[in-house]
Amino acid sequence: MNRYLLPLSVLDKTVVLFLVLRDYVTSGACPSKATIPGKTVIVTGANTGIGKQTAMELARRGGRIILACRDMEKCEAAAKDIRRETLNHHVHARHLDLASLKSVREFASKIIEEEERLDVLVNNAAVMRCPHWTTEDGFEMQFGVNYLGHFLLTNLLLDKLKASAPSRVINLSSLAHVAGHMDFDDLNWQTRTYNTKAAYCQSKLAVVLFTKELSRRLQGSGVTANALHPGVARTELGRHTGMHSSTFSNFTLGPIFWLLVKSPQLAAQPSTYLAVAEELRGISGKYFDGLREKAPAPEAEDEEVARRLWAESARLVGLETSRGSSAGEQSLSR
Repeated sequence: MNRYLLPLSVLDKTVVLFLVLRDYVTSGACPSKATIPGKTVIVTGANTGIGKQTAMELARRGGRIILACRDMEKCEAAAKDIRRETLNHHVHARHLDLASLKSVREFASKIIEEEERLDVLVNNAAVMRCPHWTTEDGFEMQFGVNYLGHFLLTNLLLDKLKASAPSRVINLSSLAHVAGHMDFDDLNWQTRTYNTKAAYCQSKLAVVLFTKELSRRLQGSGVTANALHPGVARTELGRHTGMHSSTFSNFTLGPIFWLLVKSPQLAAQPSTYLAVAEELRGISGKYFDGLREKAPAPEAEDEEVARRLWAESARLVGLETSRGSSAGEQSLSR
């Protein structure tokens, strides 16, 4: 077998270990002590991992937290855990399947109808390096869940976010976006040989590009949008990577990895920081590596690519965008 076709090569594992070491050195707790009583927050993929810990942190700060998850049994259990740990009873479970545009629309409709305000939207949910699966609507799974589902969700909730301004959109990307490239001829891997790692990197690059274009369109609205890399964490996200599929992994890199990799709680600190920090009020269109602002990959700052991706995404999800640059000048085509 060609060693470069293994789920995760020795080189890959060495790179991951390097990232873990770097994250360990540069990580820390959210420096802001700000609280958010009376504010409503949605966290997607909040039944486990970074999403659950982000919801936990924001519940401790007094927010009304909505966990938006595909698996309602796990979502209800997570909400119960958070209520018990924080003594905040304003923590609610709601169904959202980002692999279904119908589910995204149904969730957004309920939020618009039932919630008085929406102050923070944390687009956290993701899948990583899964097999060549497709969403309910036929999109490559990583592109569909990590990016397109959140693209549609955010757009559908923009009016609620604007009415609640100042408000914030926080998009979880990854350092992996630097290895991504937007192939507009085959975004859904229909003609190319599927590469699960390249597909993941493309989806995370799309998240940063979306953040940049969204921020541009939201200028003057009181709504900010920022993207972040939370760090390498011990979560279920890496279950398809094959990190521990070999003896080499288990007995050499494995122990060091698990010693230094971030806990979900520590990896949730950047999301918490972007959600609550008073000093970030008005900061928009930025990319954060952990708690620090950093320049993203060059392609992630290409305005032409960002506009093209927005237009193509709007077409794919059935979101008709007018010629104006304002995010408010949009309507659904179906």
